[in-house]
Amino acid sequence: MAVAEQTFLPVAELSTYQSKWTIKARVTNKAPMRTFSKGYSGNGGKVFSVDLLDAMGGEIRASFFNEAADKFNAILEKGKCFTFSGGRVKVANRQYNNCNHRYELTFDSGAVVEMAKDDASIEVVKFSFVTLRAVAARNLPTTVDLCGVITGFKPVQPIKTKEGVELVKREIDLADDTATSMTVTLWGERAKQEDRIFEGKPVVVLKTVTVKEFRESRQGSLSQGGEFILQSTLPEAKRLQQWWSQGGSSQELKNLSEISGGGGGGWSSSAIPTTLSGLRTASEKVSYTPEIYSFVARLALVMMRKQGEARPLHYMACQELRENNRPCNKRVDEGGFCPSCNRAGKVAPRLAARCRLVDFEDGVWLGSFHEAATKIIGMSGEEVKAKELAAAEKGEGGREELEAAIRKNYFAKPMKITVRAKMDSYQGESRTDVSVIDASPVTYGEHGRQMLSEIQGLLSQQAAAGA
Repeated sequence: MAVAEQTFLPVAELSTYQSKWTIKARVTNKAPMRTFSKGYSGNGGKVFSVDLLDAMGGEIRASFFNEAADKFNAILEKGKCFTFSGGRVKVANRQYNNCNHRYELTFDSGAVVEMAKDDASIEVVKFSFVTLRAVAARNLPTTVDLCGVITGFKPVQPIKTKEGVELVKREIDLADDTATSMTVTLWGERAKQEDRIFEGKPVVVLKTVTVKEFRESRQGSLSQGGEFILQSTLPEAKRLQQWWSQGGSSQELKNLSEISGGGGGGWSSSAIPTTLSGLRTASEKVSYTPEIYSFVARLALVMMRKQGEARPLHYMACQELRENNRPCNKRVDEGGFCPSCNRAGKVAPRLAARCRLVDFEDGVWLGSFHEAATKIIGMSGEEVKAKELAAAEKGEGGREELEAAIRKNYFAKPMKITVRAKMDSYQGESRTDVSVIDASPVTYGEHGRQMLSEIQGLLSQQAAAGA
């Protein structure tokens, strides 16, 4: 038996360079079976996915398609251990996969899955906790594990979807020892628990909380397959209970779910004015707490091709309304299926453009998304989609029409650009992320007064140096 155990490859070592492998892991989460279609042909199939955890702490997502989905859907149960082989390793699709592994597994008719004896060395669930302060700096949407004190809660609230499905939810306020709080929504049976469960400022552990943005506020939603654990004995839970009882309860908390008002999400008033050269210097010193900067620049280029191939400027996003009547905005697949809503519904085009912005002394490439991108390139998502579809029909000539329309805006007018700069983590490596969060036409009077003030400051410095 000891020899056989050594034949299992650690999940952390799975990669595309290995074709034959066998892993032993526990199913920690399982998504329901769903059907899908490919493109406009209508061809498709069925699929379900599971999250796997092995004795070394490695986690990976595995998806079972068609024959394998029919064969193993009833066999694979959450909490049980199995051995897996006969699958394919591919790079993880971060749109639909939140496991902390560079790769994911897919199984079809060649899959071999066998039930294994329960292994006490494999945890039942693994948590990768993120502080709420770190959540404030993450690109959204994101999925995280949280541990915090329930500082408040709302009554159970029944809601009805547009399809007429009746649901219930309950919002709780969560705080941790970074003096930060956020609202998290619970659904179904978890929401229906008695009020006394949430009273007394208990510490709760939450696994798989999806965090999204609304008017620059951040709110979480506990997924159906997530975990909700009270009275946890984890060290993180004990630490937070101690923090709360020893002064945390009297701290002033920064509420991530407090909705900002005004244009541009209210960032403009708090942004630090700078130049592109100043932004480049400042971005090298940022931490995981985001900093907001603003500068005046002109559009010089839009990346419309990559390695000679046309680069799409739009993607289709789910527009089904979620809690608080805001659209989901999650990217959908070719068949229009939204993994967040777990169905196909209304969609709309959203822009994603990488732009080169220049001022009097420097130039930088920055990513911009829908609201800011429409202002920078001067076209709506519907306009870009229509032109890209026409380009696909006409070929290279059609693409040139789209690119010519965008080039008309090069250097056309100065814009006030607001960016968010922060340190981010990608595949275990830290890197600086700077992205555009707002763009607006320059108010010439205001900008002129700002420049005069800067000139006066420079003259004062020069006069002081000469004296």
